Amino acid sequence: MLVFQTKNELKSFLDTINSNAIKVGMVPTMGALHQGHASLVERSISENALTIVSIFVNPTQFNNQEDLLKYPKTLEKDSSLLNSISKDIIIFAPSVSEMYSEHVVSKKYDFQGLDKVMEGAFREGHFDGVGTIVESLLLTVAPDKAYFGEKDFQQLQIIKKLVDLQNIPVEIIGCPILREPNGLAMSSRNERLSKELRKEAGFIYETLKKISQKFPDHSPLSIIEWATEQFQAHPNLRLEYLQISEEDTLKPIDHKKKDKKYRAFIAVFADGVRLIDNIGLN
Repeated sequence: MLVFQTKNELKSFLDTINSNAIKVGMVPTMGALHQGHASLVERSISENALTIVSIFVNPTQFNNQEDLLKYPKTLEKDSSLLNSISKDIIIFAPSVSEMYSEHVVSKKYDFQGLDKVMEGAFREGHFDGVGTIVESLLLTVAPDKAYFGEKDFQQLQIIKKLVDLQNIPVEIIGCPILREPNGLAMSSRNERLSKELRKEAGFIYETLKKISQKFPDHSPLSIIEWATEQFQAHPNLRLEYLQISEEDTLKPIDHKKKDKKYRAFIAVFADGVRLIDNIGLN
């Protein structure tokens, strides 16, 4: 397994193999890898001759500095997991100074409103940070396909918009959410939960499933009101937002149209750990 820490080293390596015009897949991550990440990597391996996994905790997408400091950095463990999947995976693990040079600041993007709701409303500047690092990674690697999990569905839509706005020739692939046995969406943040709270957090997905069941016969506003009430019986799970939106625009809705796709989005604090999830509704 090869590990590169600088853009120039990685580009030099890619230049030596790209003469064969092989297909390259990329899985951008912030490390602390779990089986959800592994599923993205396996998908890339199945569709490409070469897979590159980036591991980089991006400071500009954290609006909470305490959250950034607590984010786990487990490169050795991550490398072991990737090696167990395939010894041919390439790891790109740059430093902050390598990706940002002297100025650790985000570019500014016009995501045409996709970044103004949900995560964007509660995490100012978050998606500018995401866009900045994803654009840099995609331009460095120049993959044919890049793979992202649907747990961060809003991020997925914004990255699709990013490559369109910046004319980056890559296909963005969204992959299904992997879940723990109780339904909790797999996330690096889950490791910060107590055993009891991790079990109780399965209620988040239970609620989303019930929302999906209710959606054909009830109004979006009545569903949100019902779901919000359910969380009152779970004081350890503090609801930050619950929204039913069009998938394409991410705008919240108060009534349904037959030709639109909809999705429910949720963010919950569990003892200070922020958990997000979503579910398709039609």
